[in-house]
Amino acid sequence: MSLLSAIAELLKPAPQPDPEVAAATARVIGMVDPLVRAAPRLERQLAEAVRHALGYCAGLVDALPGPIEINRQAFGRDPLIHALFATAADIDEMLGRSQAVRDFLEKPECWASDCFCAMLAARRQQKKQLGMAQQGDIIRADVPQEILYFSDQTLIEPSCRLEVTRQRLQARALESLLQAFNAHVDTLRRERQDLRADLSVEQAQLLHQPHPAPERETRHTRHLTELDCRLRENAEALMPENLVVTLADFLRHPEGALSLTPVSLRVDRLGIVHREPDSDPQVQTLSFPELTSRDRRQHIATLVRVSREEASAAVQQARDRQKRYIII
Repeated sequence: MSLLSAIAELLKPAPQPDPEVAAATARVIGMVDPLVRAAPRLERQLAEAVRHALGYCAGLVDALPGPIEINRQAFGRDPLIHALFATAADIDEMLGRSQAVRDFLEKPECWASDCFCAMLAARRQQKKQLGMAQQGDIIRADVPQEILYFSDQTLIEPSCRLEVTRQRLQARALESLLQAFNAHVDTLRRERQDLRADLSVEQAQLLHQPHPAPERETRHTRHLTELDCRLRENAEALMPENLVVTLADFLRHPEGALSLTPVSLRVDRLGIVHREPDSDPQVQTLSFPELTSRDRRQHIATLVRVSREEASAAVQQARDRQKRYIII
């Protein structure tokens, strides 16, 4: 390649990203910390990283199992639903208190189908206790047991169309990544404030000791140098052009902020975890993915299908109960 051809190649404008990537890049720029938006040529620097993040988020949502039915009948026949809720009535309780379900039922789109899809999220909890268990022909008391149960059950992004739920979940996954990045920027800011405060304290201590011992003066000077160096590094990291590089790298490696981990547990109908293999027909293997998000909390995540009529009845029952409480 000649010199002129090489120069022409460098000066050639970058190809326009496809509409989906362009829209996602604009959404990313609108959601990130204002410091990042001060950097030049943001769209060009972030386009490929956003493309990768979109593919990652789509893969996460595609890996979700389901949709599975959740209702009182499923509580009796599906081991996973039985484990997710303590009683069948708890399904109605979850539907009735869900603000996402209430908002969805107030929209005209809810009448497009007799049921709707959503993502069910719940926190896995396990506790140890002493209970009764049969060992051979003997029933023993005070046997160490591990109990599986779930809390904070919630429905996310209900929609009559499964593909719409998936698209909205992908958008929420990207939003979660950006929130994790913004939290990183906030951490850098707090570190800068702490370093400035420490630097001021160290300088004041040195000034108020006009004739400090040589070793004390050396220690203060060394500490001042360390604080100043760390402050410079922090200030460098908070420069807009460096934040853009960090954001692009973050979007290219989103696994640390959002990931799915497969979980498999053998559990009986009472929620007791069985670590050793056995032939007990009451013991079922539960397999589900666990979502780890930016706050490091883990939630089981699965797509579910809910009857609109049952959800409406549960919401109305919750409202009636709330009215009775207010009257009392």
